[in-house]
Amino acid sequence: MPTVKPKLMDDLGGLLDDELHMRWSLTEANKRKRVAILASTSDHCVLDLLWRQRRGEIEMSVPMVISNHNVLAADVRNFGIPFFHIPLNKDTRAEGEARELDLLRGNVDLVVLARYMQIISEDFLEQVGVPVINIHHSFLPAFIGAAPYRKAKERGVKLIGATAHFVTGDLDEGPIIEQDVVRVGHEETAADLALRGANVERTVLSRAVAWWCQDKVVRDGHTTVVF
Repeated sequence: MPTVKPKLMDDLGGLLDDELHMRWSLTEANKRKRVAILASTSDHCVLDLLWRQRRGEIEMSVPMVISNHNVLAADVRNFGIPFFHIPLNKDTRAEGEARELDLLRGNVDLVVLARYMQIISEDFLEQVGVPVINIHHSFLPAFIGAAPYRKAKERGVKLIGATAHFVTGDLDEGPIIEQDVVRVGHEETAADLALRGANVERTVLSRAVAWWCQDKVVRDGHTTVVF
């Protein structure tokens, strides 16, 4: 591939750029994507991704997990993955994001927010240089803020779900990659809803990350095409 790739790129460029005016990229199928994971205190999404990666269900390598808390350090390191604790809040956001960028820039192909409970700044998105994928419950915008499953229970919701999307400067409004829902009943408690919601979140996130690693996700303006 290193020998033939330059000529292949030139030949493809002549057809796709000059004649068809397409945006395109060429990736090596046998080269695994390097995916960094950002998390906070919830473990279900980050550990699910690491487990699927270890089993070979997602074609990626994970060079690091970064968290603004130390809660998940032992669990992550049990997978043999480097764990970096970078405290970050509204008062230390600039300093914390600068430290994150020092670790990420040039070292990864994708950043995944696995229940990372911090708002990502536009400056971070511009400088990180790779796509960022986020996961969240699908109650937005109905039940914003803390305790969404309790609020949903109080309103008697019948469906709960999750959304995985690309992160943009508009909070939780980036192009959607994958979604799913499950039906719930009146007999389930708020804790039951949270547990079932966590199951949907990790399933949806793992699908989105796996598809992206297989080059099956194409962004088209405010939406996506998944092959």
